[in-house]
Amino acid sequence: MGKEINLMQNYPKTKRDLSKRLEEKTEQDKALARQFSKEFFDGERSHGYGGFYYSPKFWEDVIPTFKEYYKLDKSSKILDIGCAKGFMLYDFQRLIPEIGVRGVDISEYAISHAKEEVKEYLQVANAMRLPFEDNSFDLVISITTLHNLDKDEMKIALKEIMRVSKKDAFITLDAYRDDEEKKAMEAWNLTALTMMHTAEWKAFFKECGYEGDYYWFIP
Repeated sequence: MGKEINLMQNYPKTKRDLSKRLEEKTEQDKALARQFSKEFFDGERSHGYGGFYYSPKFWEDVIPTFKEYYKLDKSSKILDIGCAKGFMLYDFQRLIPEIGVRGVDISEYAISHAKEEVKEYLQVANAMRLPFEDNSFDLVISITTLHNLDKDEMKIALKEIMRVSKKDAFITLDAYRDDEEKKAMEAWNLTALTMMHTAEWKAFFKECGYEGDYYWFIP
């Protein structure tokens, strides 16, 4: 199995009012969020991002960490599962010129509103049925996406990642290490169907045959 490693350490931290989120979050908000459409990306903050816009501050300091750790260069090919509007892939191309990028997302809205510079490399697809040949990518990345599947679906998706990756993979997932973090995660979550203790996640990876690297999202 791969390593537990925080390659997202330079991603900007935001302050979250979890108590307010818990008080205000409704089942309707969760239902709207799980449609992964306009309401989730560019609707009200209560059921999603509240406006999903590009800014270099998010990925500009993260890409070099990936580049160094996975030895990426212009000959590398990467896949982003859950690419949304393609912002991370745009910064990969900007900071590693000529690198090969592809992205998939289940959201037709996100792909149709993707950043124009990378739009041609993105497509609507399900993580359980990746439309690529075996061993197509040097690195497969999925950031806070796969936990939106249930456990049986996730098993398939993790096997798909291993199938299309010829070398490396890195994923982040909703997780907790104690009861306090579990309550915070439950308060914050809008879309995840699978949230587990970090030890449970590791056992799950072994069960599924996932051999890539991983880290956690903990609000």
